[in-house]
Amino acid sequence: MAENLSTIIGKDSVFTGTLEVKGTLRVDGKLKGKVVSDETVSIGATGEVEADIEAKVVVVAGTVVGNIHSSEKTEMQAKAKVVGDLVTKSIVIEQGAIFHGSCQMKGLKEFEQKPDNKMVDKKPQL
Repeated sequence: MAENLSTIIGKDSVFTGTLEVKGTLRVDGKLKGKVVSDETVSIGATGEVEADIEAKVVVVAGTVVGNIHSSEKTEMQAKAKVVGDLVTKSIVIEQGAIFHGSCQMKGLKEFEQKPDNKMVDKKPQL
């Protein structure tokens, strides 16, 4: 990982509660509760998270049971398991990843929401 990590929950660590991080977070252990970060949350291959996650970028290689809200990008690597709903601007799901939930894309200017909650294709401005 190229970026500097602010907080690490190691492989043999367990955290329960609300975790608010300024900067990046990597979880290789177990976390249960809620996670909020203004940067990247990375769930390593040994990471097990039972929590809702709010971050700019979320990268999952392990297991997440909970909803993910990422303002920029969500990435599920090949061995990832995600059970929960996802709201994101961009998504990458590698072959082999398991995703059980719904996905809602945000920030796409070529679509607009009508009052009756139906998506309408709007031609992009050139």
